[in-house]
Amino acid sequence: MIIGDNRRAVIENIKQSAKSGQFHNKVELTDPVLTPEQSKKITDNYLEDRNSLTYKAKKAVGVFMVKTAAKIINKNTEIIGIEKIPKNIGGVLITSNHFGPLENTVIRHLTDKLGRKTLGIISQTTNFAMPGFIGYIMNYADTIPISTDPRYLARGFLSVLKERLVDKKHAILLYPEQEMWFNYRKPRPPKNGAYFFAAKLNVPIISCFVEIVDLEEDDNEEFKKVKYILHVLDCLYPDTNKTVKENTEFLATRDYELKVKCYEEVYGKKLTYDFESTDIAGLKETL
Repeated sequence: MIIGDNRRAVIENIKQSAKSGQFHNKVELTDPVLTPEQSKKITDNYLEDRNSLTYKAKKAVGVFMVKTAAKIINKNTEIIGIEKIPKNIGGVLITSNHFGPLENTVIRHLTDKLGRKTLGIISQTTNFAMPGFIGYIMNYADTIPISTDPRYLARGFLSVLKERLVDKKHAILLYPEQEMWFNYRKPRPPKNGAYFFAAKLNVPIISCFVEIVDLEEDDNEEFKKVKYILHVLDCLYPDTNKTVKENTEFLATRDYELKVKCYEEVYGKKLTYDFESTDIAGLKETL
């Protein structure tokens, strides 16, 4: 399912960002742009409202909708390596490649298979400002806003993560690549946030990579439909004998290495960031 207009312009943005090594650039054209004050209002409202009955009711509806959607979207999704996840793993951060607004359903498919009732999804505040139905899902499908505000990250956000990961032992998805690059197959060098929080809270990371396979059936005039194969790569644990900084660097490096190795194995080519049309899954024409 193709979501979003101006896909050619977005692909061109991806091409130019990859060429310049700006792997965390925003490439979508219509994402909301927020002032620091608007972003702070979103995080303040979340912290204030998340335990209210109204919020919990809306969240129940949002989670039900995305769980239903996950079953439909992933009816043909394969999972390879699920046996690598210990049954008693407890609270855990999950990392994966970020290539579409619906690909988090692949991770939800995984947690459902594991019998876990909840999956928190960390999302940028700009997503919480989207209008209409998408905006509702972005706000209430067990999403946790993240911003660049150091005060929020060090206090409110960290407190929420501690509650969810350490106290309640939930699974939470965090995209180290930061920005979504539409249907982009290649793993990108990660930002350190996910690994810092794993190290800070001493929780493991489930390293994942989603392979995207083109199908014969058309999705629209420009794209073929695709299917997903979720690769569970490994469970990474902070070393209690290392500092938070050392663990952050180790986890980030190891997670990226695993994703690169998986990419090279499933697509049968060495990873470079020279742009090719096949970098964009489902694309029918050569750019």
